[in-house]
Amino acid sequence: MAVFVALGAFLMTLAGGWTAQRVTDRRHLVLGLAGGLMLGVVGLDLLPEALRAAGTEVFGVPAALLLFVGGFLLAHLVERLLAARRAAHGAADHDHHRAPEVGLTAAAAMVGHSAMDGVAIGAAFQVGGGMGLAVALAVIAHDFADGFNTFTLTSLYGNARRKAVAMLFADALAPVLGAASTAFLAIPEWFLGGYLGLFGGVLLYLAAAEILPEAHHEHPAHSTLLCTVAGTAFIWLVVGLAG
Repeated sequence: MAVFVALGAFLMTLAGGWTAQRVTDRRHLVLGLAGGLMLGVVGLDLLPEALRAAGTEVFGVPAALLLFVGGFLLAHLVERLLAARRAAHGAADHDHHRAPEVGLTAAAAMVGHSAMDGVAIGAAFQVGGGMGLAVALAVIAHDFADGFNTFTLTSLYGNARRKAVAMLFADALAPVLGAASTAFLAIPEWFLGGYLGLFGGVLLYLAAAEILPEAHHEHPAHSTLLCTVAGTAFIWLVVGLAG
């Protein structure tokens, strides 16, 4: 049952990626929307869940928040290391944010997150059918944003379209495989909470330091800002309906 429900997440992820492909002539609007979706996912979905699941404190600070900050710094470190490597090989400094490795790494993180979504569906069905359906609806609803962001992130950093499509399909399959895996293993809640905190920090860095500045670089229009607000509001709506 969990795997069957996860197929809905598969289709919704593909729908998000297809939408991102179809509006490439409005690239600044796509990036503005992606930034808003990522901001909403981090602030309204990932962090609250991380704090709930990993509630222990380390020297007065919730472990999930420490990992959140660690994820932000890790993403910054990886980006700067890749930029330095490209500069050493003669690449222009202003192209550092185009390093294909950054896009592929970010997309791979999205795939890992989608797999954990599938695990959440499977674990919820182990608790009960009603709980499983509630979690599944929440996952399916926000997987549209996951698919949209996966394709956008891969493309933004200069990867070929075929790679972006491949990462999109990997992201779509991940929740199905994650749900199937729960028949063989159980992931501790504290580990899941820590992972969500770390992943949230990575996503926030990509949204704030890369996606949104790029969206406003060539088209500092009010429509781009409205797309960002709309993306955040959409995640708020999804979280509210799922609750």
